[in-house]
Amino acid sequence: MLKIMPNRLLRQVAPLALLTLMLGGCASQPTSQAAWLIPEPLMVSPRTELAIARLSEILYRAELTEEQSAQLYYDRGVMYDSVGLNTLARLDFLRALRLKPDLADAYNFVGIHYTVNREFNSAFEAFDSVLELAPEHEFAYLNRGIALYYADKTELAQGDFERFLALKPSDAYRVIWLYLAQSELSTVGAKARLSENLAALDPAEWSTQIVRFFNGDITEQALLDSVRQDLSSAQVLAERLCEVYFYLAKWHESQNRPEQALSYYKRVLATNVFEFVEHRYARLEMARLRGEVGPDQEYDEP
Repeated sequence: MLKIMPNRLLRQVAPLALLTLMLGGCASQPTSQAAWLIPEPLMVSPRTELAIARLSEILYRAELTEEQSAQLYYDRGVMYDSVGLNTLARLDFLRALRLKPDLADAYNFVGIHYTVNREFNSAFEAFDSVLELAPEHEFAYLNRGIALYYADKTELAQGDFERFLALKPSDAYRVIWLYLAQSELSTVGAKARLSENLAALDPAEWSTQIVRFFNGDITEQALLDSVRQDLSSAQVLAERLCEVYFYLAKWHESQNRPEQALSYYKRVLATNVFEFVEHRYARLEMARLRGEVGPDQEYDEP
């Protein structure tokens, strides 16, 4: 998983005992039919809902400076974004930028929303603004790289993914996104670089298994079975399923199996892990597979 921002809102999760019972109960079934492979959507935390309500009350009733208002709009936008209320989130990020035009993190989120909506030129402008205001903002390289990747500017995307990986070579997800871009240009070269980058990863990290799968070291079934490795909660299960189904979908797409890819993308969306890169772009991937072109919707701020 690649988080867009370093902080994550708390969610309520199912008790570990329930998770253990669920996994133990399906241990006798064939793995391909195991119930745990069917995502159970995460619920929105009541804490998040209450926080949104409190921020709204402060914004509408308190005497605030423009800078304070901008920060609160941004904070509420992050919360809206974390529960999948994309239009409300985008409105708040734009409001924050009107009040504080140098808020780099808000540009980062706006760029993501433009990318999801396939408004790529606007996305590029937003990410360029992030890097102009905060050159050290490493996730802007990831997000601009993803926008370039989906805009079919793969060579430029590769440059951003290279920069992003160089900042943390031990991150499996950075390795994967670079591989996805490079494989569009040269399958042989991408595989060679993937094997090289794999050597820098921690074998004990679950995410390394995804890289090993792309490298041909393990099977699809072995990758799915690895999801249960050191599993600590129902939330972790949902997050891993979100990730593994997205990258398996990408692999099946590369093998000219679009129906299997679409099935996996639907499972990604079923997890409700809205903050993960994989969930954000699953619907865009589905639109590409179906041959849909242009922005998903027209957007005008009231």
